[in-house]
Amino acid sequence: MPRFLTLADVAEQLQISAAACYALVHSGELPAFQIGGRGQWRVDEAKFEQFIDDRHAAARAMLASENPASSSR
Repeated sequence: MPRFLTLADVAEQLQISAAACYALVHSGELPAFQIGGRGQWRVDEAKFEQFIDDRHAAARAMLASENPASSSR
């Protein structure tokens, strides 16, 4: 995997639309930076992996809070 991903690459990997991917960047949820005269967005691969890990942790926490009995397993 290259060090920097385009928003199209990220959208494809997450199986979301390009607009949804841009919304994640615009909201600050997904760290990215603009480069070049046309302001193309890039996402650092390590930050993308951290974003995914954070989403997994948030999902686990949400599920555990919805079903406290399953968190004791």
